[in-house]
Amino acid sequence: MDSSQPAFLYSDGGRQASGFKGEARDCVTRAIAIVTGLPYSEVYEALAMGNASQRPKKSKKKPAKSARNGIDTKKPWFKRYMQSLGFEWVPTMRIGQGCSVHLSPDELPSGKLVLSLSKHYTAMIDGVLHDTHDCSREGQRCVYGYWRYQH
Repeated sequence: MDSSQPAFLYSDGGRQASGFKGEARDCVTRAIAIVTGLPYSEVYEALAMGNASQRPKKSKKKPAKSARNGIDTKKPWFKRYMQSLGFEWVPTMRIGQGCSVHLSPDELPSGKLVLSLSKHYTAMIDGVLHDTHDCSREGQRCVYGYWRYQH
């Protein structure tokens, strides 16, 4: 394996062990549970509460209390939640700059990280990718930023 491509370890973040079944767009929940070691169900509930707290969009009903179909990670409540868990946000890309950091252990710090990618969040611990699939694109996928776990 090329050193720029991260090692991969399959993990659902405790989803199945928590009694959840089927497929879901729950990458944010999984990544946070993997990095923090918190139970998947606890992270899911916190994110579902955050989703439910959002104001409805025009002509839309009130957001469901669910984290099954994704999380808007740009919302202030999400940033507050991550900080309350002990995460610090580190941006790696600026508008118009282009990709400067790839999903590669050579380009990311060691430690416990929740990575923000295009339409996906994933966990990386000491250079090892923890997810339900290898989303690294052979170490070439762009990292927009990451949450560094401080515990």
